Amino acid sequence: MLAMRPDCERCGRDLPADQLGAMICSFECTFCGPCADTMDRICPNCGGGFGERPTRVGEMLARNPADTQRRYTP
Repeated sequence: MLAMRPDCERCGRDLPADQLGAMICSFECTFCGPCADTMDRICPNCGGGFGERPTRVGEMLARNPADTQRRYTP
């Protein structure tokens, strides 16, 4: 199950699990779309490509909440 990280690792933008806009690599590094585009959609942590993170909504989000640990460090 995806961790559904709550923020962009590069700019700190909130990335709610029930909304589109998050990009992830195969290691679940998480960035917002604009930051991923700035990095040519190549993850700076692992060198892999990004894919659009799926959403988690409704009952599934309630039973399987998103991660709360923020990864952004200024």
